[in-house]
Amino acid sequence: MLNIKDITVRLGGRSILDGASASLPPRGRVGLVGRNGAGKSTLVRVIADMLEPDGGSVEMPKGSRIGYIAQEAPAGQATPFDTVLAADTERAALMEESESCTEPVRLAEVHERLLAIDAYSAPARASRILVGLGFDEAAQHRPLDSFSGGWRMRVALASLLFSAPDLLLLDEPSNHLDLEAVLWLEDFLKSYPATILLVSHERDFLNNVVDHILHLSGGRLTIYPGGYDAFERQRAERQAQLASAKAKQESERKKLQDYVARNSARASTAKQAQSRAKALARMQPIAELIDDPSLSFDFPSPDELRPPLVTLDEASVGYDGNPVLRRLDLRLDENERMALLGRNGNGKTTLARLLAGQLDPIDGAMNASPKMRVGYFTQYQVEELDRGDTPLQHMSRLVKDAKPAQVRAQLGRFGFSGPKAETEVGRLSGGERARLALALITREAPHMLILDEPTNHLDVDAREALTQALNAYSGAVVIVSHDRHMLEMTADRLVLVDSGTAKDFDGSIDDYIAFVLAKDPGEGVKGDAANANNRKEQRRANAEAREKSQALRKAARKAEKDMETHAAAIRLHDQAMFDPGSAQGALAKMTMTELMKRRAELQDKLDEAEALWLEASETLEAGGV
Repeated sequence: MLNIKDITVRLGGRSILDGASASLPPRGRVGLVGRNGAGKSTLVRVIADMLEPDGGSVEMPKGSRIGYIAQEAPAGQATPFDTVLAADTERAALMEESESCTEPVRLAEVHERLLAIDAYSAPARASRILVGLGFDEAAQHRPLDSFSGGWRMRVALASLLFSAPDLLLLDEPSNHLDLEAVLWLEDFLKSYPATILLVSHERDFLNNVVDHILHLSGGRLTIYPGGYDAFERQRAERQAQLASAKAKQESERKKLQDYVARNSARASTAKQAQSRAKALARMQPIAELIDDPSLSFDFPSPDELRPPLVTLDEASVGYDGNPVLRRLDLRLDENERMALLGRNGNGKTTLARLLAGQLDPIDGAMNASPKMRVGYFTQYQVEELDRGDTPLQHMSRLVKDAKPAQVRAQLGRFGFSGPKAETEVGRLSGGERARLALALITREAPHMLILDEPTNHLDVDAREALTQALNAYSGAVVIVSHDRHMLEMTADRLVLVDSGTAKDFDGSIDDYIAFVLAKDPGEGVKGDAANANNRKEQRRANAEAREKSQALRKAARKAEKDMETHAAAIRLHDQAMFDPGSAQGALAKMTMTELMKRRAELQDKLDEAEALWLEASETLEAGGV
């Protein structure tokens, strides 16, 4: 049992945690969720005894071992395999002692303990964990310094899992993983025999792993039974109750204020008025639900281009003349939604860079519309933002000819309005910096968005808002992500990047997961056919909504052009009627009666175009498509 008692943490004069309390069930798998900046990582560091709280305490059974990944990735000449084995410090010490101990009684105790902790099967367990996280046999025995930072963080995760602590603390463990490794980790955690506290923003991961949700909001903790979907339902009910209670309280407050105002001056009712005034003073206002600007994503719609946007014909692409991918035959059209699947290192980013125009084909051909604009998002763009500059300065540098109002309007689409637009990037959260990067790459209304892991810094609600914004966007989308929910809700075409090429995957995300786990695709991931069908229906509905949205936008643009045409013609007819000498062409030959009749016809057409434009615009603004 883990007891969190009245934890308070203040940083920079601001309360991050304010009397946070909760009790975690024994061997519970608990998901810690909350908005970006709510203090989740701070709480985890307090529990891990890496941060001293200003108040409160954390209680665990005596002798409990806590496991937490350090921020720095392991490095050096040691191999991933040796690093993981060394993570079990008790085993390592006992193995060393067994080699040097000469005292028979102590040596017997050492071997008895080695058997108790299953020490001799440790190499096989370490290897299985590394394989699950993407390290083949050869990679397990390469020096750590030969891997990127992301892969070395996988070694840190493998070491933590191998050490099997009594309390496993995981803060966004999937950020450095591909979908295949996430699926393996999910299965591993479901059978973990001790307590888990998991910080994650991935809906499906939480639904499949945890049995409780610990919600951090306003510095306080609330625990809910079930996975993330169950928590969301309970939270929605709670918010509805909160809104109802607030409305009831406001009504009661108004009655009390009215009574006090009307009766304070009258001697016969002064005492009653005074009593009500005291009741009014004691009434604690119920917190109002906050409209969080971090949920703001609004991609500008591009102008139309003749399809296709891009075609690849037997193309090869790679680096320094060495192909990574060959025999690429792909076509992308406007409004297409394509997800790139496959393990990290198979070439998903290489294909994305080819489509973005950052790489040229080594062989074959790539044809793209010369007018096509591409918005390409990567995590590097988030990391390379100038921390001393503001969002306004970043955007102004990129759109030098734009008016200040236009610059602010683009930032406002992504929640950077008012003072937020003039806040230094260094003071923004990771999610806010990701939104700023998205605002920058879409400043010219691109025809195609290429998003490489866009959700790493976004909380669950922000990911849902991004998903909805992508479904409303009228351009093409190419997405690389390990967030299954986002892929399910946005992608209607799956492309598997594997074995040196990229080909369409015939099936759904569930079929792909079953394929990865070597299960019968017909069974689904867990045999949950009803949920799979629901998600397929949702994807179909999203695709139909995008088609309807595109048709409405096209109708609105046509109606707007018709309005301009008819209005201009009416002005010419008015001028011809009031100043016949200025009339030219056919208008000069028309009689007054003919001019009036023709003007009336034009007015009818203008009214009709306005009605069509208004209907299409209102439907789009209402989000009904």
